[in-house]
Amino acid sequence: MTISTTQSASTVQLAPSYTLPIVIVIVAIPVLLLQMWVGLVCALFGLFLMFQAATIRLQFSDTALDIYRGETLIRCFPFTEWQTWRIFWSSVPILFYFKEVKSIHFLPILFDPKMLKSCLEQRLPNQ
Repeated sequence: MTISTTQSASTVQLAPSYTLPIVIVIVAIPVLLLQMWVGLVCALFGLFLMFQAATIRLQFSDTALDIYRGETLIRCFPFTEWQTWRIFWSSVPILFYFKEVKSIHFLPILFDPKMLKSCLEQRLPNQ
């Protein structure tokens, strides 16, 4: 967990987690031996997720979830527009879902799942 003091005292930036991409790449290795194209697609997907985990950061401020690539803000999701959220398969978290007033979003868990859940429960407790 990294706490950023440049924006707000309560802005939390989630640390990256490479667990999901690594598992996908490891699973792709034996699949390569059985079905080369399927294994290759799985391996490339795992490498893509690994790149995303290395470059994308989620920051929780008091009012929104901000997604950054490097220093560039890609997207801002104000909490006032959220209707619900959920982390799928909490024992082995792999997918984060949240619904806004106008759209739904699914994100692979490429960041610390415990800190994600903690930040969500703190900022959106009754979702």
